[in-house]
Amino acid sequence: MLWIPVTIAAAFFQNLRSAVQRHLKSELTDLGAASVRFLYALPFALVWLAVVSLLSESSLPAVNSRFATWVIGGAVAQIVFTFLLMWLFSLSNFTVGTALSKTEVVQVILLEALLLHESVSGRGLVAILIAFVGVMVMTLGRNRLSPSALLFGLKQKVTLVGLACGFALGLAAVFFRGAMLSLEDGGMLMRSAYTLAIATTIQTLILLVWLRAFQPGQIQRTLTQWRSCTLVGFAGWAASIFWFMAFTLTHAAYVRALGQIELIFTFLVSVVFFREKVSRTEIFGVILLSGAIVLLVLESTP
Repeated sequence: MLWIPVTIAAAFFQNLRSAVQRHLKSELTDLGAASVRFLYALPFALVWLAVVSLLSESSLPAVNSRFATWVIGGAVAQIVFTFLLMWLFSLSNFTVGTALSKTEVVQVILLEALLLHESVSGRGLVAILIAFVGVMVMTLGRNRLSPSALLFGLKQKVTLVGLACGFALGLAAVFFRGAMLSLEDGGMLMRSAYTLAIATTIQTLILLVWLRAFQPGQIQRTLTQWRSCTLVGFAGWAASIFWFMAFTLTHAAYVRALGQIELIFTFLVSVVFFREKVSRTEIFGVILLSGAIVLLVLESTP
């Protein structure tokens, strides 16, 4: 049951990170805003690994080829997800943009089955599908709820970008779970801290080279926004370490499904801070999502 509060904490910090990143979009390019999540998270990730190593008095896990493959794939997929999320915020409001990125709740089931050969229970699958329907209902905004409206919504650019965003997020989740499971040494804290530190280092190096070559000046512009960037880095690190811990405890599909609770945090941020209006359809989507989360928690309770 530890994975439940850990996942809720991850969702909270991820929502905080996304909200501040959305604010940074007015000062940076989409890739510049996306890169902040990694560049400013690296110091926190390295310090956390050092703390865990000292407290546990154990050596770092031995790297193997399987771990390297999983962690590089996860690192790249997470960069793609973060960039697509920033683009998504340009096409839609904060609530709908975040909701669309959550379509990974179904995609991760297929990815986990294909890549990790893991499956979920029948009741767990029902809860995950209800969560997916709730997310899709939220994408309708103020449109009338109907099958034709749902099909029309699937053809829109914002929905296609959202589905790609969800796929990248689901791929990252499965890859990172695979990376941690491939480590033979260390407990939950060490595996999660080590995987996060390696992944964030890879991501930082990739983005530094890319920004330097194709978007010169973006790195310097993040320095002028160092307060917001540091908050993004901390929230991104905190979200990742909690996600990684949860992935070591149970199926990635369960973790990502419960993680949809982030949308409830998103509604609060959207209404209170961004002054965006929400419709009855969106509220109905949240109700469906909340019900799915309750079912999922009950399913996982011994």
